[in-house]
Amino acid sequence: MSESRGGPVTRTAPRPRRTARRTVAASLLAVTALLAAACTTGGATSKADTGADDTTPVTLTFWHGLSSPHEIASVNAVLAKFHKKYPYITVKAVAAQTDDKVNQAIRGGTAPDVASSFNAANVGGWCSSGAFQDLTPDIEADHVDMSQIPKAVQSYTAFGGKRCTMPWLADTFGLYYNKKLFAQAGITSPPKTMSELAADAKKLTTFNADGSIRTAGFMPYLGAYEMLTEHLVPSWGGKWLTADGQSNVGGDPAFAQALTWQKSLVDWFGTKKLVTFKAGMGDEFSAQNAFETGKLAMMVDGEWRNAFIKNDKADIDYGTVAMPAADGKSQLYGAGYVGGNVIGMPRGAEHPGAAWKLIKFLTTDTDALTTLADGIGNVPTTTAALDSPSLSLAKDPHFAPFLEVFKNPLTTTTPASGDGGAYLTNFGHFVEKWQSGGVPDLKAGLAAVDKQNNAALKLGQ
Repeated sequence: MSESRGGPVTRTAPRPRRTARRTVAASLLAVTALLAAACTTGGATSKADTGADDTTPVTLTFWHGLSSPHEIASVNAVLAKFHKKYPYITVKAVAAQTDDKVNQAIRGGTAPDVASSFNAANVGGWCSSGAFQDLTPDIEADHVDMSQIPKAVQSYTAFGGKRCTMPWLADTFGLYYNKKLFAQAGITSPPKTMSELAADAKKLTTFNADGSIRTAGFMPYLGAYEMLTEHLVPSWGGKWLTADGQSNVGGDPAFAQALTWQKSLVDWFGTKKLVTFKAGMGDEFSAQNAFETGKLAMMVDGEWRNAFIKNDKADIDYGTVAMPAADGKSQLYGAGYVGGNVIGMPRGAEHPGAAWKLIKFLTTDTDALTTLADGIGNVPTTTAALDSPSLSLAKDPHFAPFLEVFKNPLTTTTPASGDGGAYLTNFGHFVEKWQSGGVPDLKAGLAAVDKQNNAALKLGQ
């Protein structure tokens, strides 16, 4: 969707196009406050209220974070379809709303009927505190088929047995590569393994006379654009949390293997050279993006980059594929990372029956999903919408690989947690030290992160 911003080495989970550390801090504060509020104002409803036979005219208030003119126009076009289907429900949409504003409204008793968020890291706190209502009774009463939504997507929209949000489009990540630079380097196809990626990166890299990097084949430094840990570890099949919700970065060898690969490539470039190159990379979300200007030959990025390249009129011949898989894990090729927007019904919603109808429509109606996906260039979140002939994005060879990544059953995400995504923040601090050479014992370091994460996760329960 709109303005993502580059950031540190991890982000807060799904829909990550916000500055991670700021978002995590805000999330933790918000969740803490909501937990406190929940103790005094009560939890969410547990009874279905689908408004099935109620045609009383109502006006819903719907807060969302989309802000650019084409995004707002796309949302309004879908809401017009909703009003046509339910003429007795009028939706008053309010754009550019943040999670902080939603949380304040919940605490103040003035919550909108429906609210969406870019930050799925807040889902755990919202579910556990009752700040967002559990939609499970409505889903069951209306027999909504949740199997039409991939499991990875389901995992970041629910927490603790409560589905207090539904997915509202998604972002998937893959590899962008510059075909012209590939040809100049004699590379005939994009890499499918991480060893191939590293080898290609070295072939594609050129240096200035003073030894500084002129063109980087790949930017391995975590925190550069979308080169984030959560986008890297799926190539090794890493799982952030165990089945019982404990931190898994020390227990799952995928994390150590991924970081070892990453550090090896950092060392080949030289940390100082990479830091200098990173500082000279243009703004991620501008026409000066280093991939768009040809200074970066390959990069991991979300499907939205296609729209930026088009809108920036970048003169680049490029291709997109799934991220390479770790050596010996070819079964993971084609999978990747997925995250996305969430939408739900805050506690105190004035018209819960009509609100559920809107949530159900926006998240499960195939025409609504394909219309919005085509309008703002994101991935629809149901299998029916993905396979719909009306989805124009599926015909775009640059976009199609992202749809395949999304559908891959081995695609993963960063699961919702009650700590507001603190487990990612803690890991981010660790890998900052790691890639700068400040971690002498990787195994011991990851074990310490697990301990730190588990303390945070326990507080969030």
